[in-house]
Amino acid sequence: MTKTARRGPYVCGIDAAMDVISGKWKSLILWELNHHGTRRFGELRRGLPGVSEKMLTQHLREMEEDDLVHREVHPEVPPRVEYSLSEHGASLNSALASLGAWGSERARRVGAEKVSLDEG
Repeated sequence: MTKTARRGPYVCGIDAAMDVISGKWKSLILWELNHHGTRRFGELRRGLPGVSEKMLTQHLREMEEDDLVHREVHPEVPPRVEYSLSEHGASLNSALASLGAWGSERARRVGAEKVSLDEG
């Protein structure tokens, strides 16, 4: 694993965790892969309405570098690339479950409309 600007020094564990999930889409990518399993790039993009191709590519590269997702290239013509959660990514997704529950309660409390990513 290479050293990037996103690596410490950290003040606490939350600081280190936020470093790898910073960005609007990373936690949603984790959720999508956890909920639907292995996905191709286009499937991920369709499952995350509003994400641009550039941003999804950038986040997937960072998440692969951080060992959150596994990228598998199948030697076919045309090439088939699939993304799945690594063991490290699955453990992070488990840790985010309570944050998701808190967020759902918060949305209900403030009367915010919940957008379901299950549709589509």
